[in-house]
Amino acid sequence: MKSLTNDKKYSLIAIGIVWLFHVSGIIGISLGYQDWFASRTSLNLMIMFLILIIFFPLHSFKKWSLFIIFGGLGIFAEYLGVTFGLFFGDYAYGNNFGPKIFEVPILIGVNWALLTFICGAIANNLSDNIFLKSLLGTFMMLFLDLFMEKIAPIFDFWEFSGGYAPIDNYIAWGSISFIFNLIFHLAKLKGDFLISLHLYLVQLVFFVYFYVYY
Repeated sequence: MKSLTNDKKYSLIAIGIVWLFHVSGIIGISLGYQDWFASRTSLNLMIMFLILIIFFPLHSFKKWSLFIIFGGLGIFAEYLGVTFGLFFGDYAYGNNFGPKIFEVPILIGVNWALLTFICGAIANNLSDNIFLKSLLGTFMMLFLDLFMEKIAPIFDFWEFSGGYAPIDNYIAWGSISFIFNLIFHLAKLKGDFLISLHLYLVQLVFFVYFYVYY
């Protein structure tokens, strides 16, 4: 793993792969193959997770522990949301996020943790103040969610009753994201900035494109 993470060539290959998958999705869906590409969402997310493991990298007990904690808490919050309508509003998950546990896709927990780690790593390069870094990471996660919410029901990710996400959803997203980011920085976690930046930007470009497209 060290030889990979220390060689910029491999990092650039990983970045190229993640962009290739997302750009292919943009082109394919735009050409009318939405169902085929949307159903591969879980595969795409697993590829990003694998890249995070290798190139972030997740190579210590502390990093893995916090990743699992963020993922587990994310799933628990979503379980309370889909089951009791707490935090996010009245919504349900579709079928394109992979296997579920208690009606919550397991990969949604991976997504919570992955976003926290990459936004935290980016924020580490923007400020030295823990509180400000936590706010910056929260803003990045919430900004991405603003575009995801419109696209989610179209791609059968999740859908809110009434067809749109209520303000409660954004308040909850921001609050949970801030807590996760604050823990990330209090734990003094570090990660590869370039990998984290591209893992964030590739998702932002994808969802912004379809936000405008639809």
